[in-house]
Amino acid sequence: MRSRWRFWVRAGISLVVFLVFAAHSAGQIPLGLLSQLDRYAYDACVLLNLKNEIDPRIVIIDIDEKSLAAEGHWPWSRDKLGELVNALFDRYQVRVLGLDYMFPEPDRSPSLELLDSMADLPGARARIGELRRKVDTDGQFAEAIARNTVVTGYIFEPMQKVQKGVLPAAVIDRATAAQYDVEFFKPAGYVANLDRLQAGAKSGGFFDNPAVDADGIFRRVPLLEIYDGQMYQSLALAVVRRTLGDPPVELTFEPPDQHKSVNLETVKVGPLNIPVDAEGAVMVPYRGRQGSFSYISATDVLHGTADVNLLKPGVVALLGTSAAALYDLRATPVARVFNGVEIHANLVSGMFDQNIMRRAPFYAGGEVMLLLLITVLLTWIVARVSPLFGALAVAALCGGIAVFALAEWHAHAIVPFGVPIAFTLTLFLAQTLYGYFVESRRSRSLTRQFGEYVPPEIVAEMAENPQFATDEGQSRDMTVLFSDVRGFTTMSEKLDPKELTRLMNQFLTALTKVIQKHRGTIDKYMGDAVMAFWGAPLPDPDHVMNALAAAIEMNQAVRELDASMQAQGWPKVRIGVGVNTGKMNVGNMGSEFRRAYTVMGDAVNLGSRLEALTRKYGVDVIVSEHIRKLAPDWAFRELDFVRVKGKLEPVAIYEPLGPKDKVDARTREDVARLQAALRAYRAQDWDRAESEFFGLSQSGNAIAAYEMFLARIAKLRKEPPGPEWDGTFTFEEK
Repeated sequence: MRSRWRFWVRAGISLVVFLVFAAHSAGQIPLGLLSQLDRYAYDACVLLNLKNEIDPRIVIIDIDEKSLAAEGHWPWSRDKLGELVNALFDRYQVRVLGLDYMFPEPDRSPSLELLDSMADLPGARARIGELRRKVDTDGQFAEAIARNTVVTGYIFEPMQKVQKGVLPAAVIDRATAAQYDVEFFKPAGYVANLDRLQAGAKSGGFFDNPAVDADGIFRRVPLLEIYDGQMYQSLALAVVRRTLGDPPVELTFEPPDQHKSVNLETVKVGPLNIPVDAEGAVMVPYRGRQGSFSYISATDVLHGTADVNLLKPGVVALLGTSAAALYDLRATPVARVFNGVEIHANLVSGMFDQNIMRRAPFYAGGEVMLLLLITVLLTWIVARVSPLFGALAVAALCGGIAVFALAEWHAHAIVPFGVPIAFTLTLFLAQTLYGYFVESRRSRSLTRQFGEYVPPEIVAEMAENPQFATDEGQSRDMTVLFSDVRGFTTMSEKLDPKELTRLMNQFLTALTKVIQKHRGTIDKYMGDAVMAFWGAPLPDPDHVMNALAAAIEMNQAVRELDASMQAQGWPKVRIGVGVNTGKMNVGNMGSEFRRAYTVMGDAVNLGSRLEALTRKYGVDVIVSEHIRKLAPDWAFRELDFVRVKGKLEPVAIYEPLGPKDKVDARTREDVARLQAALRAYRAQDWDRAESEFFGLSQSGNAIAAYEMFLARIAKLRKEPPGPEWDGTFTFEEK
């Protein structure tokens, strides 16, 4: 009953922890700490799976410190940018050029302004037109863009309703986009390129990132955003599409007729299927640390000194910067300072290789189910094992989750494991704290209450079943044991107090170990005597057999002390043990000043009397007939039929010899002869009885009882007991 109650308490704790974490995973109650743990777990997977290989298909044309030193501060004049574009296509024959820059303002050319001011002079208009074309840097840049395969860049403004420059054509028109119930990012405005620049471009894409995580790390970026009802592509997607010949953009859903974000599977571009989340974003597939793509200094391109082994025909080029002063540095899972243009390069490379990681729409549901599985499994485990084994199970569970997540990563699937591992540890901590502060408190209380006289394993069982661990008075069927040292007074007279104390400590420690080994409870030490009982505080269905085994082994333990006693100059110790079973009262008894957990009753008193009889009968252990009846598999030697002091009813007494199958033939023969002698004695056949007892007294296994019976027979010959005598002998002393 108690174990079941404890289990349900633990289950309740697990349920509370599960509901908190499940509410977070389902998005109902987002918890910043858990979100960050999940992000850290994702970052760990990214770092563990980096290829750190350079992709030769994509190069970065770098406005680096070298270029700024050689060509002047940024922004450069547009005619120089036009020269750069023409050089990339004419001299180096790149396939596509993506611009990680935007040009929303006209180039400020003093020469152009001067010519415009002279337009009204006589005869100047015709001449000015030709000169104007030579100094119109925006026009030269526009011509370079128009004659080459250039993809321009721009940004969407998430909050400001600004419209600056001209947007490129949408990839999905308003009518088609209206068919989709998707939760893509919907910016308020944009800042794009000059009309004359965008007009000649083959394509364009945004390079803002509204999907950046709360900690500022670029883990995912949107491929599509919706502005004014139409869908626009990112710069990376625009570069990929331009490389493939501008195939149309399609959204795929599962099932196909459910055009909702939760059903969104991929963005299909020609032969490529790019997995996206419900917001149309992808996880950036970082190839490695910064430098996973070749960087070509822009000034080297302008002067024709770029490495042709890197800037080969057919490569995809991205124009960006690594110069810190131009502020295009981002924080990523692979580095806290990372060139923004290389993020686009990683996206282009990942789309080409089809290795974009997929976080499925049912990610949150899968995480909740995993949390539920962990809840059931861990609650079942911790309720049944020790904290050490529970910790090992938790470690194995966390390791299994991490290994599974890493294995799925290689299949391009993102499996949640940051929150599940945190949940596993939190749940184990909650269960451990409950066990320590609630259950362990009960255990510590029981240890204080019973620990001095109850074996540790029984204290542990009491903690598991506290309904039995009461110190209130009860009446139970129990077994009691008394032991005493023979000749203790003489022994104590020969030893000084310190030696006597050391001797008794060794002696009582040995006896206590035996009693507790056999699940006995120490009632008290009375000088040289020990009182113990079985059947409380926990019920013990084997209390008789456990007490019998302890009684035999106690004498063996004393014999094992002989060598140690002799070495220290101490006398050998002999003990007598009495054992009885029956109905006893047990509980915490005493006065308001001092109490003790003890047993009382007639059955207890008889046990004490039996111990005293061991001296008279010359045996180590004497038990009552009640013990013999409850131990059918043991062999016993009947000793007598007696009436002890304080008892009216006589009782048969026996010496336990051990399990029947371990008693040797000679002992069995002596037992048979003794039974014959007792029958003759009780039948008042004095001659036969005397003959039998005399023969037994001369055997190798003689005990004092035989001489005692011979003395009784001699007395009974002189004073016959009468025809109703049943053989009972009454002891007047204890």
